[in-house]
Amino acid sequence: QVQLVESGGGLVQPGGSLTLSCAASGSIFRVNDMRWYRQAPGKQRELVAGVTRTYGTNYSDSVKGRFTISRDNAINTVYLQMSSLKPDDTAIYYCNADVQTSGGGLGGNYWGQGTQVTVSS
Repeated sequence: QVQLVESGGGLVQPGGSLTLSCAASGSIFRVNDMRWYRQAPGKQRELVAGVTRTYGTNYSDSVKGRFTISRDNAINTVYLQMSSLKPDDTAIYYCNADVQTSGGGLGGNYWGQGTQVTVSS
């Protein structure tokens, strides 16, 4: 079993900053690509940013230049530093990862439970 646990969400004023964390735990051999998605009320879930195990990154156009994704392979954790936040960034943010499991398992793609980010004055 693999668990992804997000933290760091909350309420922030427009123009403010917030950092999300997501730690993977369980029967892990290796965590490969890690991603952040978000879903706003009434909208589809969208990819925000991704990072490979070798630190290659990609971003959606809507967050490029404002958000930074990073990871610490030693502790299987991915971060999302968000700055210049706008009300349109309000959403539930989900962590997603491709994990090779230990013990001969096939591994797979896993999701966290989500953390709410609200940008409002």
